[in-house]
Amino acid sequence: MNEVIYLAGGCLWGVQAFVKTLPGVVETEAGRANGSTRNLEGQYDGYVECVKTTFNADQVSAEDLTGHLFEIIDPYSRNQQGEDIGPKYRTGVYSEQASHLEEAKAYIQGRPDSRRITVEVLPLTNYIPSAEEHQNRLDKLPDDYCHIPKKLLQKYNA
Repeated sequence: MNEVIYLAGGCLWGVQAFVKTLPGVVETEAGRANGSTRNLEGQYDGYVECVKTTFNADQVSAEDLTGHLFEIIDPYSRNQQGEDIGPKYRTGVYSEQASHLEEAKAYIQGRPDSRRITVEVLPLTNYIPSAEEHQNRLDKLPDDYCHIPKKLLQKYNA
């Protein structure tokens, strides 16, 4: 059965390139979570860059996906991943399903460094897809900047 979770790990280009290679992931879409508007234009509205991740729950869990997110982020850095700085680059796990949030929290709480982790785990309150130019950006322009090393982006490619 397919379910949806929203993963934020800094600039969404690399996060999408990585997440779409994970076993059990069916589809990804670059977007913005938990902003106060439904508009891509205008002033920053508090959103976080994220990847809408549709996954087969029979093959991978929300907890597994949270663990994979931790492979590509610095979980101690608030509002910065690599050279990308600002609140839109914060890290987080968002969902409309409480069970996904419970699984993400369980993953974090099970880590020995859990007290130092700054990753948000919050209900999804708003989502809008990013502009087409940001969808699968690194497929179109593989030499664009990405805070995730290319070798790691390809870790789960068959």
